[in-house]
Amino acid sequence: MNWMRLALIIIGAGIVTSLTDWFFAGDWLHRRYTYPEVWRQGAEAKAIALTSPLPFLTCGVFACVCARLGLHSFAGAMKLAVAVWLIGPLPMILTNAAFMKLHRVFVTSYATGWFVKLAIVAMAVALFLH
Repeated sequence: MNWMRLALIIIGAGIVTSLTDWFFAGDWLHRRYTYPEVWRQGAEAKAIALTSPLPFLTCGVFACVCARLGLHSFAGAMKLAVAVWLIGPLPMILTNAAFMKLHRVFVTSYATGWFVKLAIVAMAVALFLH
């Protein structure tokens, strides 16, 4: 495994997926389709600082798993991305939506954002991890 390529995948895909997090669950949706009693007030900067490294963690672990499993093609990496999405984020988001007061637009956007995040890192793995 080429460690330099892996590091570049993690950094590049982490930056791009951070932007997709902002796009799919950003301020526009947050203001229009959520309920104020669901969100904590005032601690947004701290929450952003604490969660900003998480897309890099997601991309890093996904790329390492692909490398370990020998998934270097887009089809193989994308199958893993779909499997991970169906195993983790999608059921968790839908379960949270069933028990918490979340608007369906936000739920759809959040689930879509997770799928796009995994597809982006799958594409980066296919393109750069040889």
